[in-house]
Amino acid sequence: MFIAYIVVSSLLALACMASGAAKVARQPAMVEQLGGLGVAAKYVPVLGSLLLLGAVGLVVGNWIGALGIAAAGALALYFVGAIITHVRAGDAKGAVPTIALTVVSVAALVLRVLSL
Repeated sequence: MFIAYIVVSSLLALACMASGAAKVARQPAMVEQLGGLGVAAKYVPVLGSLLLLGAVGLVVGNWIGALGIAAAGALALYFVGAIITHVRAGDAKGAVPTIALTVVSVAALVLRVLSL
């Protein structure tokens, strides 16, 4: 199970780092997209920082199991919030990638718990 966690968490961490870096850098396309969902521009870097912290937690979770569990759980909650934001804004189509990331986060959580 541990090798599966390494693979799943590494892929999730890469996705979170890419998205988080774009949000922290306030890339115009990212700010515009989130603005269309009702997210204020001042919160975009905060959301990016949360993603980056989650990615770091997943990687460090390779050595510290409890941190990997906490990071995967926190990312799952983050993405559930993102799904809710998309649905409230009437962007169900845009929620699909977020649903996939939620599933991957839950998979990382389960795999890390099972590999303790």
